[in-house]
Amino acid sequence: MPEKILLTSTEIERALARIAHEILEKNKGAEGIVLVGMRTRGVPLARRIAQTIASFEGISVPVGTLDISPYRDDIPPSESRPPNQNHADMPTSVTNKRVVLVDDVLYTGRSIRAAMDAIMDLGRPSCIQLAVLIDRGHRELPIRADYVGKNIPSSKDEEIRVKLEEVDGVDKVVIVSLSNGQLVGRRRNESGE
Repeated sequence: MPEKILLTSTEIERALARIAHEILEKNKGAEGIVLVGMRTRGVPLARRIAQTIASFEGISVPVGTLDISPYRDDIPPSESRPPNQNHADMPTSVTNKRVVLVDDVLYTGRSIRAAMDAIMDLGRPSCIQLAVLIDRGHRELPIRADYVGKNIPSSKDEEIRVKLEEVDGVDKVVIVSLSNGQLVGRRRNESGE
């Protein structure tokens, strides 16, 4: 199956604006919030949400970046890097802050579990919330997003790809059907999104 467009650039922006409004509503404003984008595509999404919040509230929300690779459970310990402060670039402490993790696709929940471990190594936030552009289901861990741009039920032999201007030169979300060979390779290299 050729790729099928699920969200256009305009629809992505609308979803992010809605997420920004929901974050402000749930947290009663922007004070004390830190957005943390998960590499790779969660980072530009977090920055866009922060820009939208700034346009609504006139408050600049700090945006950090997080590399979860040292915390992933699908890499043997001998191959992974030991966790250290270099896995994150935070403009402020997360201690006693409301941290909103931002990712592009929520799938099994394993990446989010790894991200929470990484955040806890940086400090003790008052809470951790999760914002995702796409929730595709198939959870393996009891993790649920607080803010979802779009729920897109999919089969395990499909892949949802978020493409962003900052990384890919275009804004769109597509779904593609994977062949058996692609499925085997994906399971071997799965990021645990």
